[in-house]
Amino acid sequence: MTTPTMRPSTAPAVLAGGAGMALVGSSVGVSQTLIDAPQFTAQAVRYALAAIVLLGILAVAGQRPRCPRGREWGWLAGVALSGLVVFNIAVVRGVAHAEPAVIAVAVACAPIFLSVLGPLAQRHRPAPAIAVAAVVVTGGSVLVVGTGTTDATGVLWAIVALACECGFTLLALPVLGRHGPYGVSLHSVWLGAIMFLGLGVTVEGPRAVFSLSAGQWVAVGWLAVAVTAAAFVLWYSAVRTLGPGPAGLITGIAPVSAALCGALLGAAWPGPGVWLGIAVVVGGLAAGLLTTRAGARRDPPAPLPQPAEVDLA
Repeated sequence: MTTPTMRPSTAPAVLAGGAGMALVGSSVGVSQTLIDAPQFTAQAVRYALAAIVLLGILAVAGQRPRCPRGREWGWLAGVALSGLVVFNIAVVRGVAHAEPAVIAVAVACAPIFLSVLGPLAQRHRPAPAIAVAAVVVTGGSVLVVGTGTTDATGVLWAIVALACECGFTLLALPVLGRHGPYGVSLHSVWLGAIMFLGLGVTVEGPRAVFSLSAGQWVAVGWLAVAVTAAAFVLWYSAVRTLGPGPAGLITGIAPVSAALCGALLGAAWPGPGVWLGIAVVVGGLAAGLLTTRAGARRDPPAPLPQPAEVDLA
């Protein structure tokens, strides 16, 4: 019997999502440079630079983003507030009460929630095959990142981080069809930049930006260009084509990328447990994306953008 495979049109979306999550994973090592930096100010600069990069790409392509209207402002602000602002705050506050692995494990549960909540948000029944694959991918991710100790406050922040990770995708679904990956990415990052700017000026002072060292500026630049501008567009391209459930499986690549990038940057080389976790993640991805009865059980993708929409993905 021949094993059913994905439709050819979905392969680029899988590659895009995988590349985006690999870039996100690479941010773990880079972010270590910013531990002593004014966090709110650094994030404001990061997202402002990302917005400039996205505007530059659109300008070179001779395209203009659509202006949000009506309720779209609320959805896009929700993406920025949950996926950018509160998520970063939850991670920073969480690691003060828990080992980083605890937060990572919580975020690694995102595929399970996206496999169920994503289809429901689009008024479709969750696909059992995707849900099972999501559990496998999450299990592999936990093996990769390990576990850690925490207190009750750390658990609460971990839950907040998980909710924000899911919100970054789910809150974008109502506007992804009209604005596309570039539009959603652009509007969310400039809104996030404004939010972080307000926090930075209030908490850290208007001159905090001048305290960033040369190395921290390099780190912020990498986060802005690769982990934000590029990764956001790649991720939303995958979500639009695959749907939030199957795309959620691809988030399992992030902890794998983090482990491998950490080793390349001088951290300990992954041990047998980590390699086992990587194998489990790969197996879950294969089960969810390559053997789903030729896509018949896959969540329907988000509505396609209208012809006049900016769409370079």
